[in-house]
Amino acid sequence: MHYEAAEGLARESLRKLQTERLRRTITTCLRSSFYGSRLGALGLGPDDFSSPDDIEKLPFTTKDDLRGNYPYGFLCQPMDQYVRLHASSGTTGTPTAIFYTQSDIDSWAGLVARCMYAVGLRKGDVFQNMSGYGLFTGGLGIHYGSERLGCLTVPAGAGNSKRQLKLLRDFHVAGIHIIPSYALHFASFLKNEGVDPRSLDWRIALIGAEPHTEEVRQRIQDLLGIKAYNSYGLTEMNGPGVAFECEEQAGMHLWEDAYIAEIIDSETGEHVAEGQVGELVMTTLCRDGMPLLRYRTRDLTRFIPGMCACGRTHVRIDRITGRADDMLIIKGCNIYPMQIEQALMSVPEVAQNYVIELFKEGEMDQLRVKVEIKDEYFVEDMRALTALQKKIAGRLRDEILVTPRVELVQHDSIPKGEGKAVRVVDLRGKE
Repeated sequence: MHYEAAEGLARESLRKLQTERLRRTITTCLRSSFYGSRLGALGLGPDDFSSPDDIEKLPFTTKDDLRGNYPYGFLCQPMDQYVRLHASSGTTGTPTAIFYTQSDIDSWAGLVARCMYAVGLRKGDVFQNMSGYGLFTGGLGIHYGSERLGCLTVPAGAGNSKRQLKLLRDFHVAGIHIIPSYALHFASFLKNEGVDPRSLDWRIALIGAEPHTEEVRQRIQDLLGIKAYNSYGLTEMNGPGVAFECEEQAGMHLWEDAYIAEIIDSETGEHVAEGQVGELVMTTLCRDGMPLLRYRTRDLTRFIPGMCACGRTHVRIDRITGRADDMLIIKGCNIYPMQIEQALMSVPEVAQNYVIELFKEGEMDQLRVKVEIKDEYFVEDMRALTALQKKIAGRLRDEILVTPRVELVQHDSIPKGEGKAVRVVDLRGKE
């Protein structure tokens, strides 16, 4: 199967296709109770959209809208047309549930297969999915895409590193899907087992589900001896397969035949200039069961100007730098967790794991960073550890303009879960 035709569409052809699919999506949305009421009140129908730019006529859709109309308020088809649902990973409050028809599942699998092809995976490769299954979209989304591409797919699931290693060896796995924090943990496991990662047949890792820095990607590549490709997806837009790097590793191609993407100022809602960071807003174009219009993802990124060297014409977005609602304000400074990770990963003595703790000292909010140190640097010489502590604090201060408390801990001492890593812990009011 080849994907070049869809990926190399001329820009004008892409815009024409987007317009046709937007009009069809508006027609579908009018069948839901939520959009039927909202668009009806505005007097908007498919004839009001003659180009992708007309999307600005529509109001934004938010996570609160999804929660407030849970579970069925966004459905556009009879219930017997739905074959699956996925839901957000939150453990408290009302989740967001996304429903899929069979055509939605087929379309999603095709997009994921396209992504996997773009990074060099091919029919006949063995692919190991080291991601959690269940309501989380990363497991089944990648699984169906891998099968659509024609890979022999190993549904390993998350965790159990010994079993993961056996599967990798026994079936000569070429590609894996893994979250970044577990990739770093797995590298430590291999080292402890005395296994040279370059003795394995793998060559490609798909990494996503957690925002991560370029420094973390480079660590994964260096430690595992494979190429690691960044990806972007979210449950509300299907899951994985929204945007993916190609072999150039120069930004993620966002598939514009399936989505209309905008980047806005989170405060004003207005579009930002090309190349400027803002909040990503997404509209589905190929979903029949539960399409979404101008959904505010809260994810921060930018459009990368210019064409990719690979020749694909679809717009590229930069790696996600954080979420608009993840910003920390400490001593008047706006801080994103990704800034802290970037600074930590630039220090050679730092191991793979860390946690950011917020706590109160009197009436002041304070920041503490617990960071694991590689075994060879975690020595009994207090002068050496104090010097390293000051070095890390200084690197963080240069990046975030605030000097946090830095606590050095032994490698593998910070608890890890099988799912997404918990990087920020709010202890305010709990200490």
